Amino acid sequence: MLILPEYPWSALAPFTAKASEHPEGAADLSIGTPVDPTPEIIQDALRAGANAPGYPTTHGKLELREAIVEWYARRRNVHGLSPDNVMPTVGSKEMVAWLPLLLGLGVGDLVVRPKVAYPTYDMGARLAGADSIAADTLSELSNADRERVKLVWVNSPGNPTGIVRNTSELKALVDEVRAIGAIVASDECYAELGWGEYEKGVPSLLEDAVSGGDHTGLISVYSLSKQSNLAGYRAAFVAGAPDLMPALINSRKHAGMIVPAPVQDAMRVALADEAHVAAQKSLYRARREALIPALEGFGLRIEDSVAGLYLWCTADEDCWITMGRLAELGIIAGPGAFYGDAGNKYVRIALTASDERIASAVQRLNAAR
Repeated sequence: MLILPEYPWSALAPFTAKASEHPEGAADLSIGTPVDPTPEIIQDALRAGANAPGYPTTHGKLELREAIVEWYARRRNVHGLSPDNVMPTVGSKEMVAWLPLLLGLGVGDLVVRPKVAYPTYDMGARLAGADSIAADTLSELSNADRERVKLVWVNSPGNPTGIVRNTSELKALVDEVRAIGAIVASDECYAELGWGEYEKGVPSLLEDAVSGGDHTGLISVYSLSKQSNLAGYRAAFVAGAPDLMPALINSRKHAGMIVPAPVQDAMRVALADEAHVAAQKSLYRARREALIPALEGFGLRIEDSVAGLYLWCTADEDCWITMGRLAELGIIAGPGAFYGDAGNKYVRIALTASDERIASAVQRLNAAR
């Protein structure tokens, strides 16, 4: 039996208990779970597709795949993508977790993940029996390790850091990985939530300036959980890699990994409507602008955080000390230690709490200056 590490969030229990003792209750800013309503236009589409007696296809409805292609062109500056080379997935986490196995990786193979990263990149390698290593460029690896690399994950915008890799950085990574014959997979699920210089867009792995117009060996993973509040729908997709997609589709057919037909209908409508995405981003912007000065006034320095749903903060102390000081105020954060050794002095503050809880957290931080 494969034994994986205990799911890390259980380590928050004592901090959650402490924060819950606050007279005004806990302000949970630890997890990036959307709390705002799913837009009515998407709920309507789900209801309209409810009469679905037959099995949906693993590859996805053609209408959905065409909508994904159109969205990539309109919102991600990706052109030349074929509907044949896109596929809906049961959320993006399952694709992150199972991609190494679906690609046939195993013992002796190496998966590269970012130095500060979502733990599932590492878990996916373990599930396949492969090894993983934290590095942001292949130049950080030994020659022996470079020879074993089969898959390189990039997460831009990044969770938890909110860092963005610009076009030249992505192209350099692609060129580096292609030179050794490996695959690049890019987790881009926060791409609609760019701030400041990235307000109008975040570079995609598949855009021409990065890929050279050739998607071979390049996989883009995207989720509607964040931009559309569809975490409960498990609505995501992958695109690119014409050399790999037929085998991925075939493997998923055998495994029964299928997005329900009504969810596919809802995804198609969500991708075509930009108004609800802009409205949700405005909510996150207001929460972000309220939290930043309050966190800084409390003595936390915010680094990166130029896109996504999180503020990556440090007081230059062990993250568990910061966690304890915040818990005294009734605030629950995410410990940076969950995301790798490089995160040990950071905490992640999520924007995915209600306006009332955000306002309460801001008031407590300001009072504690």
